[in-house]
Amino acid sequence: MTTNEKVNYWIDLADYDIETASVNLDGGRFLYVGFMCHQAVEKALKAVITQVTAGGVPPKIHNLPILSEKALLDDKMNEGQLDLIRELNPLNIEARYPEYKEKLMQTLSKEYCKKIIERTADLLCWIKKQL
Repeated sequence: MTTNEKVNYWIDLADYDIETASVNLDGGRFLYVGFMCHQAVEKALKAVITQVTAGGVPPKIHNLPILSEKALLDDKMNEGQLDLIRELNPLNIEARYPEYKEKLMQTLSKEYCKKIIERTADLLCWIKKQL
């Protein structure tokens, strides 16, 4: 695969994941809205890392602040984007493990999840412009 094909692979997955977040919102499955938003941002960042490293394999990690650093975007992000990265980061873990699930479920509302999707979609657009 060419570097471009690899970048497009990651972007296609990111687009799929943000759409999945919206489907979960519509279905009232709020636990997975944040998880899928995290996944979308993670994959978009991995697209940038792939481009920055001329087709190299992005690290097999899920930590958004570290991925944004490796994508060389952390210094370009505004405070709202960095806040979203920090807000989404724990949702990757918390949605997966039962000891966090109940606590997380108490913080999720349709309004909150809708806002997270909107903010994530905005961040994805910005990340794509960096490619």
